[in-house]
Amino acid sequence: MRNAYIPNHDLSEIDRYFAFLGDLSTEGEVLPVEQALGRVLKSAVYAALCDPSYNAAAMDGIAVSAEATKSATERAPLILKRPDFCYVNTGNPVPDPFDAVVMIEDVGVLDDDSVRLTAPAAPWQHVRVKGESIVQGEMILPSRRRLRPVDVAAIFAGGNKTVEVYRKPLVGIITTGDEMVDDPALIGTGKLMESNSRLFGALIETCGGVPRRYPTVKDDPDALRAVLLQALADCDVVLVNAGSSAGTKDYARSVIGSVGEVFLHGLAAKPGKPTILARAAHKPVVGIPGYPVSAYIAFDLVVRPLLAAMTGGVPSDRPSVDATLTRSVVSSLKNTEFVRVSLGKVNGKLVATPLERGAAQIMSLVKADGILTVDRYSEGVPGGTVVPVLLQKPLSVIENNLVVIGSHDLIIDVIGEALPVTSAHVGSMGGILALQKGECHIAPIHLLDAASGTYNLEAVRTYFPDRKMALIKGVGRTQGLMLPAGNPKGITSLADLAAGTLRFANRQRGSGTRILTDYLLAEEGIDPDRIPGYGKEFATHLAVGMAVESGNADVGMGVGSAANCLGLDFIPLFSEAYDFLLDAALLDDPRVKALIDLLKSTAFRQKLLSFGDYTTPHTGEVVLC
Repeated sequence: MRNAYIPNHDLSEIDRYFAFLGDLSTEGEVLPVEQALGRVLKSAVYAALCDPSYNAAAMDGIAVSAEATKSATERAPLILKRPDFCYVNTGNPVPDPFDAVVMIEDVGVLDDDSVRLTAPAAPWQHVRVKGESIVQGEMILPSRRRLRPVDVAAIFAGGNKTVEVYRKPLVGIITTGDEMVDDPALIGTGKLMESNSRLFGALIETCGGVPRRYPTVKDDPDALRAVLLQALADCDVVLVNAGSSAGTKDYARSVIGSVGEVFLHGLAAKPGKPTILARAAHKPVVGIPGYPVSAYIAFDLVVRPLLAAMTGGVPSDRPSVDATLTRSVVSSLKNTEFVRVSLGKVNGKLVATPLERGAAQIMSLVKADGILTVDRYSEGVPGGTVVPVLLQKPLSVIENNLVVIGSHDLIIDVIGEALPVTSAHVGSMGGILALQKGECHIAPIHLLDAASGTYNLEAVRTYFPDRKMALIKGVGRTQGLMLPAGNPKGITSLADLAAGTLRFANRQRGSGTRILTDYLLAEEGIDPDRIPGYGKEFATHLAVGMAVESGNADVGMGVGSAANCLGLDFIPLFSEAYDFLLDAALLDDPRVKALIDLLKSTAFRQKLLSFGDYTTPHTGEVVLC
């Protein structure tokens, strides 16, 4: 049965769902103090003892009666004899009737039984009085406090060996789908790696819960019901992953509803819409969409605060920063949209570049420095707007990144292994525009000047006529046709596209590869509108190659190194220069100097040559323009 319609419930309904669930907190458990780090206190902690439990010397020296020393001066030193003083070390008791300690450095020792003082001691000088740090019976920490290392020490100093904390909730994870497998050896047509349960497991642990994974359930309602009932018997919370959308095999809602009560199905969130909020056996049950980014967002919106409520705390704060959006984000009026962005600090300001927005793009989460929330009923956010971004990585790390926006090549990933880099693949022209607006440090480009047949220099002169710019020479590489291994279609040249029967994988408008492709087609007199798939755009060379490798395209334009990585056949068409454009003033930036040193290094060049196709005769050289 197909779920024909999934409504868009506002995100405010999540709070109503928590109210619907009632008291969520788990019962307490008593733990040794040493094992309680990071846990949330169920009960307040009171001191069983004073700290210190006696008047203790805070310095090495002599214990004296302050009143007896008040006449001491440099001109008229005071001579004390035992028993009017006694020697003490730090931590020793200060015996009655003494009420002060004189540091040994200020004591003139005359013999074993006599000392000379040249200044009076103040009452309780250098003495830690009983209860100075902690008084017996006082509250050391209130309930619902997450324990830090200093808290653990204070609790123990107050004489407590155990504390009562909220029990970690056990969270059941049920994944569904005939296509899901756990073993890479089982991957093939119609089979996908099941990774979401690992994502949930890690997220649950960071939220203070304990994950329990159940074997993946096939698309069968009876099988799902059986596992769900078992998980409800075992666990405090149950997550059902996938099967919550509108497909003919999406049984999650009906099965959950058959054993409990569905509060709502469908959140106004993109990604994450097909979320299910329910209750069964007096326990929360959350149906989470199957696409990885949807799964992450749904978990963050619902499960993270749910687990915080169960463990007595609040979700740990993730800081938000203001950043300038490098390009416009278009949104619908239906959903609150969560856009992954890369961040970097350029010319003293933080800039945010939107990444891939597909719900299945798990790598967009890996690459994301932050998440931009676009409000529901908004049509989007114009480029240049200062927007709040929820950080996914520490700001100190982000601010040290070299911001690289422009054309894609495999060497950007190689650079990123050695240097802190934030990158976005928006094509050569996108990189030029980012540089013009001061939104990146470096723009990788490969722009052909048709009139001269040269690369990059004419583009710099055209787009930066009044700015002192520099090109750091990158690599020579070959653009050509990527073909399936064995070339089953017998393609021999670009002219074969003229027949209009070959499906083509294309790069995005503004990329150097797209500009070159349009140029070569014009030379051949081929109308792009007659090429099937020409309007479908891919953001990277590897994405084009994968479209060919998977059979979704018969041919695509890309670089030889990407074809080599994917085991594709390759017909070379054009040699080009892939370089790094930047403002000349940045050549003194330590990050840029580190990049130049890396590009010139033998290890880097050897790494590039292992990909095949690249040439490196001028790599790392700087050309002022």
